[in-house]
Amino acid sequence: MQALRTAATGMSAQQLNVEVISNNIANMNTVGFKRQRAEFQDLLYQTLERAGSQSSDQGTVVPTGLQVGAGVKAGSIYRIVEQGAPTQTGNKLDMAIQGRGYFQVLLPTSEIAYTRAGNLSLNDQGQLVTSEGYEIQPGIVIPPEATDISISKSGQVQIKQAGATAPAIVGNLELATFVNEAGLEAIGDNLYLESGSSGAPNLSVPGVDGTGVLLQGYTEASNVDAVSEVTALIIAQRAYEMNSKVITAADQMLSTANQVKS
Repeated sequence: MQALRTAATGMSAQQLNVEVISNNIANMNTVGFKRQRAEFQDLLYQTLERAGSQSSDQGTVVPTGLQVGAGVKAGSIYRIVEQGAPTQTGNKLDMAIQGRGYFQVLLPTSEIAYTRAGNLSLNDQGQLVTSEGYEIQPGIVIPPEATDISISKSGQVQIKQAGATAPAIVGNLELATFVNEAGLEAIGDNLYLESGSSGAPNLSVPGVDGTGVLLQGYTEASNVDAVSEVTALIIAQRAYEMNSKVITAADQMLSTANQVKS
């Protein structure tokens, strides 16, 4: 009975759906996290009678035909890149991107990764780094004698030094934008890598060519909406239960057929 296999694909799909939703809920408080959504597609169809085929010698045709679907499969897990709310932290090294763009991060492998998480710090050499100690690119070094740090919306980093009347510029941050942000490859630690789907990064000064601006003293909150995720979780759970009931019903039908005596 095809219904057994069809319902099994439905249960597998809803299991994946719940896993995606659970990851969203788990990262409700992750800085710069972008929620994901599972998308599904129907499987191949068994054609018992083709629509449009001739049904009589007088030229009449079948209007709809007979097709039976084989179930569902996962099509993709899509990342929704809408803006998260800026959260004030009071830390002058924290930065939120308001609009499009990603910070560039130099990995130990010499690869460049990208992130929206702007909870930054200084390492022992005064370099601006992520929470994992990875250096932000282009490299910004804050000298130990700096008494204050100011980061403009356009990414210009200035410091004040004792005895100096004018601030000194120590660097300018750049942001990377992509044609297809949802195509970036997530590798954990709030980091993404360029992929064939995302396209090559376009580097720009914040606020130029549609790139977002920086907000000093803020971080971008996760864009996960708790109410929407819990609602989606309930719907996925009910769909899973209904598919399991189909399997139970199909099993009972097969059991009945096995009990028929000639």
